[in-house]
Amino acid sequence: MTVHFVGAGPGAADLLTVRATRLLATSPVCLYAGSLLSDGVLEHCSPGTRLVDTADLTLDQIVAVLVEAHEAGHDVVRLCSGDPSVWSALTEQVRRLRAAGVPYDVTPGVPSFAAAAALLGVELTVPEVAQTVVLTRTQARSTAMPDGEQLAVYAATGATIALHLAVQRLDVLAPELAEHLGADCPVAVVHRASQPQELVLRGTLATIAGQVREAGVRAAAVVLVGRALEPADFPDSHLYSVARQR
Repeated sequence: MTVHFVGAGPGAADLLTVRATRLLATSPVCLYAGSLLSDGVLEHCSPGTRLVDTADLTLDQIVAVLVEAHEAGHDVVRLCSGDPSVWSALTEQVRRLRAAGVPYDVTPGVPSFAAAAALLGVELTVPEVAQTVVLTRTQARSTAMPDGEQLAVYAATGATIALHLAVQRLDVLAPELAEHLGADCPVAVVHRASQPQELVLRGTLATIAGQVREAGVRAAAVVLVGRALEPADFPDSHLYSVARQR
């Protein structure tokens, strides 16, 4: 049988793919992170599905459940918040499944930065303002960042930055970013986009840390930084330009 790594999206039950809901409805076992999903997501599971909250499990304990389900002849869904391609521990789990001879596949989901941008009603790539989006995080109580992946390096390019696991460190990070992007650079902090607790804070690199402290946001937030959030003046895309049609 197969382990299905499924992108659970940003948390809302209606932001899963059709394939994801089908797999949830037909797999006898489902592993999920209870702290990151709304209850509605699990309502796609059939009655009698074995539900395993992974919040307090180690990686090896999680994989043990996956292998056990496979050996019992059950398909199993491993829900990953957002999209499995980023910060989902997919690679670590797959390494162990391959060693155990367990087949798997991956179903994509709506990533949190995309849900945040949708809630803001913005495009992260604007002609002649920003054409690159950098998905990155900062190091706190986490594994070390690779050499060369410093936040300042990305900020110096002027690209739109989608910053994860950073909302508690904006007192330090905002001034660092402002050195390259300017203190007036637009910033948005989106907490639990698409979920009932969703909250949006909009400000600048000069103000956002204070706004976050006042709102009491401490986790489950994406920080979007860049001029594309509030573009002042920009040309139409060449794809739709009159000149191209001639």
